[in-house]
Amino acid sequence: MTKHLKGAEALPLNQIIAGDCIDVMNSLPAGSVDLIFADPPYNLQLKGDLHRPDNSKVDAVDDHWDQFNSFKAYDEFTNAWLKAARRLLKPNGAIWVIGSYHNIFRVGTSLQNEGFWILNDVVWRKSNPMPNFRGKRFTNAHETMIWAGKSEDSKYTFNYEALKALNEGIQMRSDWVLPICTGHERLKDDQGDKAHPTQKPESLLHRVLVGATNPGDVILDPFFGTGTTGAVAKMLGREFIGIEREAAYRKVAEKRIASVRKFDREALAVSTSKRAEPRVPFGQLVERGMLRPGEELYSMNKRHKAKVRADGTLIGDDIKGSIHQVGAHLEGAPSCNGWTYWCFKREGKVVPIDVLRQQIRAEMHD
Repeated sequence: MTKHLKGAEALPLNQIIAGDCIDVMNSLPAGSVDLIFADPPYNLQLKGDLHRPDNSKVDAVDDHWDQFNSFKAYDEFTNAWLKAARRLLKPNGAIWVIGSYHNIFRVGTSLQNEGFWILNDVVWRKSNPMPNFRGKRFTNAHETMIWAGKSEDSKYTFNYEALKALNEGIQMRSDWVLPICTGHERLKDDQGDKAHPTQKPESLLHRVLVGATNPGDVILDPFFGTGTTGAVAKMLGREFIGIEREAAYRKVAEKRIASVRKFDREALAVSTSKRAEPRVPFGQLVERGMLRPGEELYSMNKRHKAKVRADGTLIGDDIKGSIHQVGAHLEGAPSCNGWTYWCFKREGKVVPIDVLRQQIRAEMHD
């Protein structure tokens, strides 16, 4: 699965590319990626080892890839990879970047300087954060994600209804309470140690990808690590491209993703807004013989009726017009959704006309 990219070539879907993220991104085709999820180095600026109250050493992030000589060096690195990332995004593409208080504010400035348009900052509040062992600061219990469109005019993907469904019918907020990786989800290396110090939970990526992408979209992760983005993308029927320069992380990610099974097509479908459904004119029901000219429709409250005309309009006692106009007039209301207001009779049963509309929509999807 690991690939060493040489020169410009076709998009390497569902591959982990070995190399520097900036060089690799600059070698990929421009405008070819729907979403980028980036978990860049935090530049933690740790000074010495960190110990627990019992004097045991904390396995903190002290890897070489997280170390920069200065803020200036970190900013130059950030500007370079964000410029490469923006080039790769499609016009309606978007980016998510996650970070801690050490780096996320600097990253946010660079995002805006590179022309990205910030849509939200999302706080990931960890339900089981690591304590502050020194007792000199608050427990660092959250990380921040910035969600940004490629430009102010980007028509980015936002599956509002799907996220609302994930949240039991309540609008999804910008503060997410999710646990950090522990137990079975925490990947280990051959020595039994953490495979990666900042492994992100699959629940976090699940929410991001369900909310901001659609099946078949291409997601790029320039700091792939142990492959959480790739694993979740594969499960959700998305394509992924991972870039990772550390061989040890690539090895773990390859094994992990190989064991992942894609959800079936039916399971990948998510809730959508009714406005996103294909438009079906009422007249199409008449054209197709689902309703006949002269057939009577009845209001849901059983107080009114109207007759179907050949051109897809209705006629009542003193009104003629669309299913919406006639319903509104009969109820004395400023507006009316005729699809949910009118019913027809079949074999002695009263059936909403919306059933016929949904039948046509199902045929469109098929």
